[in-house]
Amino acid sequence: MNEQDKKTLCVAGTSGLVGSNITRAALLRGYQINGTMRDCSDHAKAPFLKALDGGDRLNLFAADMSIDGDFDEATRGADGLFIATLIPVYKGPTGTLAKEMDDEQGYREIIMPTVNGCLNIMRSAVRNGVNKIVICSSTSSTNPIPPVSVKNEVDHWSDENAQCRAKKYTSATKTVMEKAAFRFAKEHDIRLSVIMPTGMFGPVIIPEHMERNPHVWLSRLITGGAGRHEKVPNDSISLSHLYDLADLFLAAYEKADARGRYFGVYGSWHWQDIYSELKRILPDMQMPLPITDSAERPTQFDFTRRNSLEVPFRDIQTCLRETVEWIQSKPFG
Repeated sequence: MNEQDKKTLCVAGTSGLVGSNITRAALLRGYQINGTMRDCSDHAKAPFLKALDGGDRLNLFAADMSIDGDFDEATRGADGLFIATLIPVYKGPTGTLAKEMDDEQGYREIIMPTVNGCLNIMRSAVRNGVNKIVICSSTSSTNPIPPVSVKNEVDHWSDENAQCRAKKYTSATKTVMEKAAFRFAKEHDIRLSVIMPTGMFGPVIIPEHMERNPHVWLSRLITGGAGRHEKVPNDSISLSHLYDLADLFLAAYEKADARGRYFGVYGSWHWQDIYSELKRILPDMQMPLPITDSAERPTQFDFTRRNSLEVPFRDIQTCLRETVEWIQSKPFG
């Protein structure tokens, strides 16, 4: 029995896009997994997780991050914790869109439920002596004002107040959450790493993830429909392959000196280059209208910290091609 066989990891949000891929990768390495879902009896999700290679080492726990103590059982006996439950929220409980809220409502209905939920999960970890935590956030927390030519994870933070003024409460959530999590980690001597992805390509574990971007619009392109845009945006997209991203999460846990923020992307391409590459892969696909202005420069990253985790990343051409080929294989029948 190797060292990983002796350890249990808790994946909070094991049925999510990122959480399911962390679970897949960790099981392949021999870990025992305590995975949390809101509903363990969900037949649209649980069977696909249990069918993973090594799924007999996956134990599912029902847990809701809005309830203090609900993650106590799942974190008991765990050596590390991955928090992948903090999915973007774009509207409040009443259906009001985030962009239509004022700051008071935005904080109450969009920002604080995620922040408090993250801290609730971390409190469960502390109660059970878990001091290695990796959180999934987003590059939306790394957009300083004024913009910089090359972003890094240490110096560059979004301004949550500016995000709120722009009605970007969903993006502000990540900024506020990360700051709160790092304060909590310092107070409780937790080795905390935060991984920040954006566009996530590659195979998914659970069929309903095919209904989200980018898989939903890639599926439309494959079958002759329109892509994500009627006209190519004069903007760029940062992306990574889900398998590489999962390996990055595990590296942040496994490397004893890993802590702090890490970009979870390979790099960034302008949307016109994304569609041009897809046209090479799918010669008969429907192209959006081209841009008419000079192309904006794609986002530039300093990957010194990401590279220190020694995880190889597929390039963007490979991410696009492998995702298209995987969808074409009709993995779910």
